[in-house]
Amino acid sequence: MRRSRLASALVSALALALAATGCGGGNPGSTHDTDHTKGVPAAASAPDRVEPLSTAPHPRLPVTVGSADGTRVTVTSTDRIVPLTGSLSEIVFTLGLGKHVVARDITATFEQAAGLPLVTRAHDVSAESVLSLRPTVVLADTSSGPADAIAQIRDAGVPLVVVEPAKDLDDVGRRIDTVAAALGVRSSGAELKQRTEQRIAAVRKDIPAPADGGAARKPRVAFLYLRGTAAVYLLGGADSGASSLLEAAGAVDAGKESGLTKDFTPLTSEALAEAAPDALLVMSKGLASVGGVDGLVGIPGVAETPAGVDRRVVSIEDGVLLNYGPRTDEVLRSLVGQLYGNGGNGGAGK
Repeated sequence: MRRSRLASALVSALALALAATGCGGGNPGSTHDTDHTKGVPAAASAPDRVEPLSTAPHPRLPVTVGSADGTRVTVTSTDRIVPLTGSLSEIVFTLGLGKHVVARDITATFEQAAGLPLVTRAHDVSAESVLSLRPTVVLADTSSGPADAIAQIRDAGVPLVVVEPAKDLDDVGRRIDTVAAALGVRSSGAELKQRTEQRIAAVRKDIPAPADGGAARKPRVAFLYLRGTAAVYLLGGADSGASSLLEAAGAVDAGKESGLTKDFTPLTSEALAEAAPDALLVMSKGLASVGGVDGLVGIPGVAETPAGVDRRVVSIEDGVLLNYGPRTDEVLRSLVGQLYGNGGNGGAGK
């Protein structure tokens, strides 16, 4: 399964959904979903690229840093870097160290990384593939696995630093600092952290205030995880990872507000009625997998919600939505633009 924070949360939810539907297959985050785009919002999107810092990084090595799994790791070279999640790859490239990255995880889909060899199989790490590339440092997060693959890489003597996954906007700066420290580029990390936080703050300044100044007018948005090819339809709750983004955009997480305390729960008409969303937040590949907005509205219960009646759907690329990294300002800007009617077919706040 996909080894990002979203996928870590989805593993149990996916199993639950498949058990409920009796259907197999499906890979969260898969790049091979059927491309049914009829009715997909026509929101303008920038090329899938990261923007490296203009200042070249100058690693100061060796460094010894703490790893999230409780070990201390000494890094002596950044000549051959292997990040094991797309979000970690994004940070490394944005720090300006992309030319030293020699492999990618399946979730690193941005343009600069797309041509690198994959070191994951069905979203699990292949230790043999990693080691064949002679890495000098490997970056993972706590959801990277399987555990024996991580142990095999470590046992081969490769420095492997585990980073805590991102949960919300408050984690953006921490993640950047942690990766920068592990690669000996703390000053570049400080610069990137400042740039990222300033850009997020700039987007937040332009978010429309509720008409009456109160929470009652905030749009209610439900985050849906969709994989139509596997008949997997899930509704995000408090721990889905989307709440922080929705709240930063001036919206209410409808799943969380309706009392869903877990990450994801199977999508039912009853759960949708309780959530009563004004808009639906989905990942672009997931939306395509159900046949676009037309197919989404056809899922039982969706058409009866305010969002379904008005076809208010916000679609954001899978590879960036929940990364909580250097491109989070772009995610937030797209979310705000579509939600308040400045792009796509949003307008939930109207």
